[in-house]
Amino acid sequence: MMGRDLSFLLPELFLAGTAMLMIVAEMLRAPRLGMTIGLAGLAAATLLTLPVLDAETTVFGGTYRIDTLSGWAKLVLLPGTALALLMVRAEIGGRLREGSVHALIVMVTLGALMLAGAGDMMLVVLGVVLTGLGSFALVAWPRDDAATEAAMKFLIFGAVTGGVMTYGLTFWFGGTGSTLFADLGVLTGRPLILAAGLTALIVGLGYKGALVPFHFWVPDAYQGAPVSIAAYLSVVTKAAAFFALTQALRDLPREAGWPMALGLIAAVTMTFGYLAALVQTNLVRLLAYSSIAQSGYFLLAVVALGASEMALPALVTFAAAYAAMNLGAFAVVLVAGRELPDLEGFGRAHPWIGLSMVAFLLSLTGIPPLFGFFGKLGLFAAAIDAGHLWLAVIGIVNSVLGLGVYLRLVVPMYAAPGRRRAVRVPLPLFAVLAITLAATLGAGIWPGLFLR
Repeated sequence: MMGRDLSFLLPELFLAGTAMLMIVAEMLRAPRLGMTIGLAGLAAATLLTLPVLDAETTVFGGTYRIDTLSGWAKLVLLPGTALALLMVRAEIGGRLREGSVHALIVMVTLGALMLAGAGDMMLVVLGVVLTGLGSFALVAWPRDDAATEAAMKFLIFGAVTGGVMTYGLTFWFGGTGSTLFADLGVLTGRPLILAAGLTALIVGLGYKGALVPFHFWVPDAYQGAPVSIAAYLSVVTKAAAFFALTQALRDLPREAGWPMALGLIAAVTMTFGYLAALVQTNLVRLLAYSSIAQSGYFLLAVVALGASEMALPALVTFAAAYAAMNLGAFAVVLVAGRELPDLEGFGRAHPWIGLSMVAFLLSLTGIPPLFGFFGKLGLFAAAIDAGHLWLAVIGIVNSVLGLGVYLRLVVPMYAAPGRRRAVRVPLPLFAVLAITLAATLGAGIWPGLFLR
């Protein structure tokens, strides 16, 4: 039995071993070797996921799920982490503690995989802790005032929400006598216990996923951290939170009323994120509020769980699209600069990078035929199929609002003359831009693969 369980966990075990080797490389003061090991390990873990992609089983007494959702989550999170490593190399390559950042990123991704496959309350707590501790250190890496303040806010908010979640989940344990999510069905007819555990779960994972009103740490943390770290947090740890929320709520009776509660949170999150982004002049803060708005869209798939067969495919498709277009947008910011005036004339001076940014931003809006359009289309279809037409309408209206947000970046790129000096794009960053652009533009092929 132990051998069977371990055989299903080869991607996770390989990733854990990769992180250990990266720490050894950092001890030897060989950051390039560490990054090479990291990229190779992430690629190997991705390949090891393919043989068990269609498995529907659990390991270690049902605490960890090897299913379609966790398998596809790995195919989103692992390549996303590899792209983030390349961005880190391009931004802080050759600086002190570079190898530590690489190793921490891989360790945080290991925690993200735990969240994506969690079948047990305690595994969610462990995943939140593992992703949180590494993320706090990554944000604080620059050691300046902005990074230190951001990391402290991030840490305090994480400690409080994590404590609330851990305490609240004990209500579910007390009501079921088990920590397994598969046993939550016995809570039917016990609304107070259901509500207590659900509230705690939303607090803990809502903080990780940047849902309103648990989003306050996001703008400061993204602005204080290196751009590459902000990009990583906006994609990998966020997507993992929604995968974990999906794993938990798949077994929770819809009669408990949680779809309506999450629907209201989704509507508020989408609207607030875009309204706040409209007044930002710092590009990282603008993308931070944009990522908050996108968190509301993630919830559309979660709300449809148990009522629409399109919910899980829509979640995975949107997660993949979001990873490509958001990492790409942050990569362009890494080239152009952090402030809105830095984009003036950028599209004229650097045509292919400028067009890449336009593609990423239009994809975030949901303009066809880009990847983001197919991702949002699946979300809207799932919400409507589940009987939440009102939520889909709010999502569509907010997409129009989002277009106004993203045009604030596109207009100065081409309205001003291209008088900027040519910038040198490091090879790792060039690779990130090329891969994310190819994924964003290749939407006509890939959505069919995901949805199938």
